[in-house]
Amino acid sequence: MQLSHFQSKFLCLVFLAFPFFCSAQTTVFTDVHLIPIVGEEIENGTLIIENGKIKAVGAASEVSIPKGAEVVSLSGKVLMPGLVDSHSHIGNGDGGDRSSPLHPDVRIFDAIDVHSDTFKKARAGGVTTVNVMPGSGHLMSGQTVYLKLRPATTIDDMLLNQDPDGILGGMKMANGTNSLREPPFPGTRAKSAAMVRSLFVKAQEYQAKMEDADGDESKIPARDLEMEALVEVLEGKRMVHNHTHRHDDIMTAMRLADEFGYRLVLHHISEGWKLADEIARAGIPCSIIVLDSPGGKMEAVDLRFDTGAILEKAGVDVGYHTDDWINDSRLFLRSAAFGVRGGMSRAKALEAVTLANARMLDAAERVGSLEPGKDADFIVLSGDPLSVYTLVEQTWVEGQKVFDRANPEDLKYATGGLDVFRGEYYNHHEDFNQK
Repeated sequence: MQLSHFQSKFLCLVFLAFPFFCSAQTTVFTDVHLIPIVGEEIENGTLIIENGKIKAVGAASEVSIPKGAEVVSLSGKVLMPGLVDSHSHIGNGDGGDRSSPLHPDVRIFDAIDVHSDTFKKARAGGVTTVNVMPGSGHLMSGQTVYLKLRPATTIDDMLLNQDPDGILGGMKMANGTNSLREPPFPGTRAKSAAMVRSLFVKAQEYQAKMEDADGDESKIPARDLEMEALVEVLEGKRMVHNHTHRHDDIMTAMRLADEFGYRLVLHHISEGWKLADEIARAGIPCSIIVLDSPGGKMEAVDLRFDTGAILEKAGVDVGYHTDDWINDSRLFLRSAAFGVRGGMSRAKALEAVTLANARMLDAAERVGSLEPGKDADFIVLSGDPLSVYTLVEQTWVEGQKVFDRANPEDLKYATGGLDVFRGEYYNHHEDFNQK
């Protein structure tokens, strides 16, 4: 077949452009101290990323640099995985209301402001993956959402799990003093446990009806959003993230999880050091918090710096979290330093702000360590991650730089105060508007 002059020119252009459109976007970071979390630290390392994924990581002498790749020298810097925050409240969301102490149908996903500056603040702290929670004033304040801190136009763009019809996060539960209020809330700890138990029994009955129906629409019970969410918990598809502080409340949370067979992460556990062996025997991971200033609730009076070390020694999977705004996301990395100060090993303390938390979000196959095939989420540091003088210089999510301290616009979110976050303050402090 004879091609016209126009067709020939068009095909020629396509042929010439084909390598440009089909070539992989490859960037190589060299001359850098690597902390992969899995395996030993590498003094002179090389990291290769391609199309948002980690292609290779290792000692410079063992990693070949592909032809045509962009090479970035990071001499004198430290590179480690992006931080994973297993418990945060950034995004200006909310949760259940005062009509009931149990709201398993409520989704924080439906209430997050994707343009909130709190996300920029978290990126400035090196956070790349986060579990955003409804509040803890309810026995069950609703469904959490696991987010990647990508720049986004809608909240769907930030979902770690990209199927908007699927399970987007875990289930937030709480016990202790937070939910001890006037009816319909419980007035005692015993009543709190009874109300949770009753709802799970109802969910078991709903689950049994669904199973007995076996697809027969005439037998399927009427759709119930509360029950659907709890059945996902009972089936192990949705993790329970349980706010708890005192040793007796910790035991109650563990007892309920054992009774109904659901997966559990214990959060805060100020008195977890009193129950390290019991938690270890149960095989329950713990997301803990450290505070460097006095104050707060009385049930946290026995919070200790060495809780992480005691749990590590007992064999518990330990992570740290910010509970932002309780701890500022920009200072999350210091939690690992506090852990070492309290007796944790360096390796486990760094794992506690990365891979351990990724496991608690069912995301360890994608984030939390520098391994081939994982998402290219990492941070570039000015020095050792445990040093008080170290700064987060860059934050990358899936191969895209989302924070650069050298950029004046980004810098203000790393260092700014009320003037930068005025909008966030107005939203959360009504009395500010009266002044």
